[in-house]
Amino acid sequence: MARDLVAVPMGLSRIQITHIRNLHQQRLDGLGTVNVFYGANGSGKTSVLEAIHMLGMARSFRGNSTRTVISHGEQACTVFGEVREPGAAGVALGVQRSRDGEVQIKIGGQPVRLVSELVARLPLQLINSDSFDLLMGAPAARRQYLDWGVFHVEHRFFSQWQRFQRCIKQRNKLLRHGKMADHELSVWTRDLVSAGEAINGFRRAYFEQLTPRFAHIMAELSPALPELELRYRQGWDKTLSYEEALEASHATDLEQGYTHVGPQRADLKVYIDGHLAADTLSRGQQKLAVCALKLAQGQLMSETQGRPCTYLVDDLPSELDFQHCRQVCEKLASMGAQVFITCVEKNDIAAAWPGSAELHMFHVEHGQVMAA
Repeated sequence: MARDLVAVPMGLSRIQITHIRNLHQQRLDGLGTVNVFYGANGSGKTSVLEAIHMLGMARSFRGNSTRTVISHGEQACTVFGEVREPGAAGVALGVQRSRDGEVQIKIGGQPVRLVSELVARLPLQLINSDSFDLLMGAPAARRQYLDWGVFHVEHRFFSQWQRFQRCIKQRNKLLRHGKMADHELSVWTRDLVSAGEAINGFRRAYFEQLTPRFAHIMAELSPALPELELRYRQGWDKTLSYEEALEASHATDLEQGYTHVGPQRADLKVYIDGHLAADTLSRGQQKLAVCALKLAQGQLMSETQGRPCTYLVDDLPSELDFQHCRQVCEKLASMGAQVFITCVEKNDIAAAWPGSAELHMFHVEHGQVMAA
């Protein structure tokens, strides 16, 4: 397989992984636009993606316990990498997580406090078995999906999101207490309304941009499938302002001790012929829909921000026949996004990816990652 070892203009150019599951000491240099990790199940392929996810999100995508991520007998795991950004030199990123829960993040050698700074440097899209939660899971997964997109295209969003989280925490605390001055509750409610309306406005504007891109990509991936429809629910009666909705739920909020309406109740659902896609589509069709949702976000980010995101794709051939696997690969290739993708057999992706000379192949065996 021909390989070009020149680092990509944008994206992750190298990574060093220490004590993540069975990857004890692994260094990968000269990462390309498309990086394929193949090997037997349990060899460590998914752990490579997990390490990259930790570098961009400061956490694993497999469970909430850091202790299970750290190699047996070790006290901490560490990931270092270099990210190349548009018109800039490489920026070093580093994340260390300890068994005692401590997290250390560095950007350009300097410690940072907020994970959001890391997320902005290495925007990641994950496509794996958990991605089906976008169709079948709880609304929280879909809100997280939506807010990822809004965060990366609307720079005013994060400050309003932080403000909303602070306000609803304080308001719920007052509601639970049961004995508070009305003016104190009204102060937090007023700020909650302001932040909540702003968040909903940002989400709705993003949704309007996302919808046509999702429909177009879905038509490319599965032309025979009837058109899927995205629906956004803001978290309260759309005929009311947020202030009016809070007034209407005031008695219930007092009785039960928490805020019932607002952006924290928002949802994004996929329908086909008026029915939930999760109840109608086959497993393979569901995976295509999930891929379309993720690809649409990457396309929108690239078009509006002038930079692609990085895709982590775990076992793409699972649940997809060769033709549909190839169509997803063709779409990823056309976007110019950096991709880290796993499979069992070397040719699973090599045969499906257009222009195989672009692929950087890595064989993973017993926790050892070797350029192939």
